[in-house]
Amino acid sequence: MKCPFCSHENTRVIDSRPAEDNNSIRRRRVCDECGKRFTTYEKVETIPLIIIKKDDNRETYDRSKIEAGVLRACHKRPVSAQQITALVDEVENEITNMEEKEISSQVIGELLMNKLKDLDPVAYVRFASVYREFKDVNTFMDELKKVLE
Repeated sequence: MKCPFCSHENTRVIDSRPAEDNNSIRRRRVCDECGKRFTTYEKVETIPLIIIKKDDNRETYDRSKIEAGVLRACHKRPVSAQQITALVDEVENEITNMEEKEISSQVIGELLMNKLKDLDPVAYVRFASVYREFKDVNTFMDELKKVLE
């Protein structure tokens, strides 16, 4: 690690501990040349996940979009913020465990619907109606019949 003060190449780690976010390591270093101390953070480099939308456009994964969709589906339902966060965490973990660089929004939508079905049937139907773009009452009723069975 190069010293930020004198640009000397030789520095030593004098203290190492997890950072506050527990996703990185905080290291205190000292320069062998000028003796000045500085802090560095070491974090695992992740490749951004790309989402393939229905219209074949690609965009980077954004957790807040999933949270917003689930929040809308659970509006005025007996579902706590903790349950919503846990559901989004589960889906996010499943997506990450797939170890794909690109993933279809359809895969994410199906994962969310499966989780919502167990969490709250009304929220599931609300989410499905938007996600599957129900065109008329009959498609809506077909989905309701699946839930009731």
